[in-house]
Amino acid sequence: MIDLKLLEYLEGFVSEKRKQKFLEVLSQRTNFITVAVEDVYQMHNTSAVVRSCESFGVQQAHLIEGRYGKRLDEEIAMGAQKWVDIHRYKNSKQAIDSLRTQGYKIIATSPHAESSLLHNFRLDGKIALFFGTETKGLSDEVLSNADAFLKIPMVGFTESLNISVSAAILLQHLTTDLRNSDFEWKLAPEEVMEKRLDWAKKSIKSIDDILLRYQKDNGL
Repeated sequence: MIDLKLLEYLEGFVSEKRKQKFLEVLSQRTNFITVAVEDVYQMHNTSAVVRSCESFGVQQAHLIEGRYGKRLDEEIAMGAQKWVDIHRYKNSKQAIDSLRTQGYKIIATSPHAESSLLHNFRLDGKIALFFGTETKGLSDEVLSNADAFLKIPMVGFTESLNISVSAAILLQHLTTDLRNSDFEWKLAPEEVMEKRLDWAKKSIKSIDDILLRYQKDNGL
């Protein structure tokens, strides 16, 4: 349950221009499409994927970090990690189980022949796009549990793209399709309020002191 009094209090420390920007961005945010990155070694790739999520309005990113540890570089992400909800997992099964519980279909991105071409792919419900390692792609765990396979059509000698490039292409295409669809893709009102509170906190430099003052003034 959102503390509306706290939200009002904190937004008093945020400029009107910034508050308006929050509302504009949140009006285009979605949890209908999400992204999962599996054990990517190059830190800049994971960070660039998170940046693409933020750019195209995808509110959540799921990072599987069992092999190489944390793979998010704040400088490369250029602050995107502040505005995208990051969920971390120790293994792929944990991520798949969690996403299925939330109603997502598992979509494995793969250049294999059985994959659906991007321009033929049709959204019919919530999807989680899984991206694999730079060299070997997705694990057998993800491939064997996928509901569908998706690839970007290419006409050159190269068979695959860098993971961050692939993510950007897929997200741009699919989020455009989503916004032109009849799906209820926007954040629910309570989700918008949660993010307003979260983003207000992240926008105030002395947030710890301000929260302490609020608690003291309200007998908390």
